[in-house]
Amino acid sequence: MAEEAGMFVVHQTIGSVLCCKCGIPMAPNAANMCVKCLRSEVDITEGLQKNVIIIHCPECDTYLQPPRTWIRAQLESKELLTFCVKRLKNLNKVRLVHAEFIWTEPHSKRIKVKLKVQKEVLNGAILEQTYTVEYVVQDQMCESCTRVQANPDQWVAAVQLRQHVSHRRTFFYLEQLILRHDAAVRAIRIKQMDQGIDFFFGNRSHAVKFVEFLGKVAPIKSRHDKQLVSHDTKSNNYNYKFTFSVEICPVCREDLICLPPKAAISLGNLGPLVICTKVTNNIALLDPFTLRHCFLDADQYWRTPFKSLLSSRQLVEYIVLDVEIVAAEVNVGGSKYALADAQVARVSDFGKNDTIFNVRTHLGHLLNPGDYALGFDLYGANSNDIELDKYKGMVVPDVILMKKSYEEKRQRKRGKPRAWKLKSLGMEVDDTTTKGRNEEEKRDSEYEQFLRDLEENPEMRFNISLYRNEEYQPSEMASVTDGEDLPSVPLDELLGDLDLSDEEDGESSMRE
Repeated sequence: MAEEAGMFVVHQTIGSVLCCKCGIPMAPNAANMCVKCLRSEVDITEGLQKNVIIIHCPECDTYLQPPRTWIRAQLESKELLTFCVKRLKNLNKVRLVHAEFIWTEPHSKRIKVKLKVQKEVLNGAILEQTYTVEYVVQDQMCESCTRVQANPDQWVAAVQLRQHVSHRRTFFYLEQLILRHDAAVRAIRIKQMDQGIDFFFGNRSHAVKFVEFLGKVAPIKSRHDKQLVSHDTKSNNYNYKFTFSVEICPVCREDLICLPPKAAISLGNLGPLVICTKVTNNIALLDPFTLRHCFLDADQYWRTPFKSLLSSRQLVEYIVLDVEIVAAEVNVGGSKYALADAQVARVSDFGKNDTIFNVRTHLGHLLNPGDYALGFDLYGANSNDIELDKYKGMVVPDVILMKKSYEEKRQRKRGKPRAWKLKSLGMEVDDTTTKGRNEEEKRDSEYEQFLRDLEENPEMRFNISLYRNEEYQPSEMASVTDGEDLPSVPLDELLGDLDLSDEEDGESSMRE
């Protein structure tokens, strides 16, 4: 212990040598060169690729990932940067530290990526070096696009979407959902039919995925068939064409429904007269006299299907003479309602008779004396509904109000542009659906009603992307004195419409 106590520790010092090139002091190494001189003598990027050729399909804006996979990526995106880095060979010999794009003209067919790599050389000296890789973009159509260019009818799978109703408002809404979620981005052709839309795909899996998307946003039922196109007996290969028939339930928002006795009993004796307030993958039904409600999924509906007694096209305009609240405002399925007793009269009766209706309504929180409302005229309707006849002794109300009307206020701003707009799918129109000028006027009227529904119902705008209208002039609307009473879309809900995205999205800019 004493010997150990008397010992003293000698600190070892590491000597320094002079760099054989620049002469600065440094820690000795096998090369006797400092890091700066070593970097000038050793190139760690030697053997790494500096020029790469990549294949790009100009039709569908995809890149070939050998051997046969095509991936979609936009310029300057993370997906394209990952694709470019993965195309480099021998990159595992060094450690990749950073990668970024160097801007190039989009039409130059050149993509430049700046890479920073590290590598250990000469007994632990770590060198870091930056170099640029140039990618030459060669245009070559993928198999599906080649098939379409050769013959547009050479599709592999078709999805026939149908709804047997007298209007197309459901398809206007579905079109915006499809655009928002890029659901039909793989469609090689979209065609508007009489009671629906046909989507054509170059691959069966794309059609299956599209049908799955439709099942998540609408109550549907589907079936599929296949037809043999050709058979190679030598290789035992079969080529089929697949057809998916998809039917959307004929019940739409703002429809009046008389539930069949079997369905009413299964729903806890709801109704039987109910209104449809919302349609997603579930159908929301509301009893306007008691505020009882329920939700039907697709399986429940198709098990006991029913049709609408009256649709939104048969709504009649009423003027509210008096309103008396019966119960406090309640939240039903995410929407607010309040029961009230109201006195209404048909607008068309003014100057002709003094017919007044006393009704119970769920719109007590919205209506005030002097307001206008849209409702179903059961007093003057000639109903031949079989389900309604099954309820013996049921007293049918004269009027069922559906929603508040802003038609009088809209007359003052008719013809003026909106501050927002929607995008649309690039659909071909079937010749059989164009039945003259009346058909076009009907479609324009239905589309205008759809736009008004978006303004009045924020829930409908939740899954839809609205864009700023560049042609809109705010000064034009300044003269409207009652603009605050008219539903409109807040400016913070609008998205900027970039021309760049329109070019890159190809087929229809289905975004949003």
